[in-house]
Amino acid sequence: MSTSDRRSYHHGDLRAALLQSALRLLDTEGADALSLRAVARHAGVSANAPYRHYEDKEALLAALAVHGFTELRARFEAVPEHPATTGPRHEDAGRPTDPADALAPLVRATVHYALGHPGLFRLMFGHPCVSHAAVTEASDAALAVVMDRIAGLAGPQHLTSLKIGVWALAHGLSLLLLDGRLGDTAPDEVDTLVDTVLHTMLNTPWRSPTAP
Repeated sequence: MSTSDRRSYHHGDLRAALLQSALRLLDTEGADALSLRAVARHAGVSANAPYRHYEDKEALLAALAVHGFTELRARFEAVPEHPATTGPRHEDAGRPTDPADALAPLVRATVHYALGHPGLFRLMFGHPCVSHAAVTEASDAALAVVMDRIAGLAGPQHLTSLKIGVWALAHGLSLLLLDGRLGDTAPDEVDTLVDTVLHTMLNTPWRSPTAP
């Protein structure tokens, strides 16, 4: 082991340094191209150093996914429990209103996280490593925060469906934006997009176009 490896390992920050290097490479190279050797090179340590903390590439990817879900959970927890109106309808601005206003901050938190960490987000929701027990636990913990926040929005029999719907909407919008499928959406337009979609989906009185 090199002098830099010994110093990092001695101070207990080698694992953190490797994780940060992997996070940076993930966004530029993608999960398929990521390797322990590349992470070691980026971190400035020997090729064998990563094996002190990660058995193989899959273990490293699982650790990255856990990191992502832990950060996403923290963002959910930072959302006020009773957000004021932020959607298109402002007549009740300044106080909590309908479910769309309560759900929007959670969806926005997910979308902004995806846009800020595109490689990590795709890993968290589309790589086989998510089947690892630690990743499942971290994902469930993040979803538990969402479940807690929506508990007062629907009856017990609808909570699971509502949670799935919110998760699917947040995930779908994130990927559509990441893939450029919604055109050139500027960063400062993302919140408005989320709010408008939620209000449209939840508050539009749908009826047949031919109905009187």
